[in-house]
Amino acid sequence: MRSMTVAILFVFSIFGAQLLRLQGFDASAVSADAQTNRTATVALPAMRGSIVDRNGTILASSIERRTVTVDQTAVPKYIKSVNGVRATVGVAGAAQDLSPLLGVPVDQLVTELTGTSRYRVLAKNVTPLNWRKISELGINGIYSEATSDRNYPTSTAAASLVGFVQSDGSAGGGLEVLMNSTLKGKAGRTIFEQSQDGRAIPNARSETTEPVPGKDVKLTIDSDLQWFAQNAVAQKVIETKALSGTVVVQNVKTGELLAVASYPTFDPNQPGQDPENWTNKAFNDVYEPGSTGKVITAAAALEEGAVTPSEVVEVPNRIHRSGTEFKDSHDHPTEYLTFAGVLAQSSNIGTILAGEKVKASTMYSYFKKFGLGSTSGMGFPGEGPGLLTDYKDWSGSQRYTVLFGQGLSVNALQAAGVFQTIANDGVRIPPRIVAATSDGHGTFTPVPKAKGVKVVSAETAKKVRDMLEGVVGKEGTAPEAKIPGYRVAGKTGTADRYDAKVGGYSGKTASFIGFAPADDPEIVVAVTLQRPIKGYFGGVVAGPVFKDVMTYALQELQIPPTGTKSPTVKVKADQTPDPSDATVLRDRGSDAARSRP
Repeated sequence: MRSMTVAILFVFSIFGAQLLRLQGFDASAVSADAQTNRTATVALPAMRGSIVDRNGTILASSIERRTVTVDQTAVPKYIKSVNGVRATVGVAGAAQDLSPLLGVPVDQLVTELTGTSRYRVLAKNVTPLNWRKISELGINGIYSEATSDRNYPTSTAAASLVGFVQSDGSAGGGLEVLMNSTLKGKAGRTIFEQSQDGRAIPNARSETTEPVPGKDVKLTIDSDLQWFAQNAVAQKVIETKALSGTVVVQNVKTGELLAVASYPTFDPNQPGQDPENWTNKAFNDVYEPGSTGKVITAAAALEEGAVTPSEVVEVPNRIHRSGTEFKDSHDHPTEYLTFAGVLAQSSNIGTILAGEKVKASTMYSYFKKFGLGSTSGMGFPGEGPGLLTDYKDWSGSQRYTVLFGQGLSVNALQAAGVFQTIANDGVRIPPRIVAATSDGHGTFTPVPKAKGVKVVSAETAKKVRDMLEGVVGKEGTAPEAKIPGYRVAGKTGTADRYDAKVGGYSGKTASFIGFAPADDPEIVVAVTLQRPIKGYFGGVVAGPVFKDVMTYALQELQIPPTGTKSPTVKVKADQTPDPSDATVLRDRGSDAARSRP
């Protein structure tokens, strides 16, 4: 009996100790536990910054939206006034009231409002006005989360350049990815106490950290010029049944990109429809440039003193190098062209004869200085560096094919940069596309500009510019690119196109790159078409696009004609030179007689 009494007293002592703990000794700990159990945290997303063009035209912006959610366990408690009487209408009443505001059928809403889930997304991208109307209904268990909807007013015109934002709010490509850290801002949060049904307890403690909006980004792009270039290349791709096409428009003196068009494209407002077209082909596609690459060979040969523009070159129908036969685009009897004429008529043979006088190691260094084999430094997503094999690894034939733009590869930006360098007195300015970023209060701070790199002398650049005017002359390969009232310089390109899918060459790459006004260059336009079927010569298919885009650019940017006359570019020798004339550049016929690495 005594032992039972002791046991009972022991049990009561335990209950007593616990009661004392609850009533005071450990009240603070219990209170903290209870508060933790009813504390909720809601993320407050930051509004993403806008992307605007050089003139402030919006290319991408965020609009406030709400995601409506439901706690299904609370909806049956919905009470509203019916004919002046307060009544519980529950799920059926909630579905009736929400249907016109969400645009969802009543029976579908009944299904979505019924259940035991404490969290379910009911609708996305709800406007603030509609949410206010929903909130005023006072339906139990209906909540919202602040979100935003990304809008692209120019639609397809700059899609692959600007990029897009995915449904989860993450950047999905283009400048949205490149400038994401600037655009995204910093999310905030609210910590509050909630009741058992998930509602915030009125007048209870809460703590809010406001989100920091993202900063705006201003581009160097001119949206009107971008729109025109995009439409021009799209029409030509469709007309020629080409695989794709690009247009790059660049300011000669600053390196600023004024337009970067790529087709096929997609609608960034609905990016899921054409995911295969997300990339901007001007940055991502690499190809062998063909004859536009002859500009580097010409500049190197002139800079090294290996040849002069007026020097006569004997151009036979065929030449042989390292066991390979080389020819021009068409058969012809032996011709006597000036070196300027070699460029004007795009002779592969004439280019080889001049270019092989420059050591392979020296030629390679010029390719590098012109920007080949490396990316632009902008960091654009997926930008390719192209392919430039070290001269020590060139095959016997590659030593000569690189001279006329085969056996190496570039992207459209690199190709445009070669002509920007020649147009800018031999100084290469790295391309730039971001002009400035905002401080969050509407004031833009310019992005530092990259320094120029001297590639060739101003004298050499001037000689090449004069020679390139001959390309659009009567005896050149692209008279279609001539613009009335303006002096234009440029170069055609028609290259064999390597297709990785077939593991060999398939189709052509057609291009035209030029600048104007030729005697005081302001604008470079580079047009490239991949695998056109209805016509493939660069001057014929790409030349007209260049003319249209350049004409529009000159007018849009209010660049007047200089009023000067084009130089007379002598293309052919006045007469057939004497075979003993040592001033004529001829095929020596022996590798030993030519310059070695």
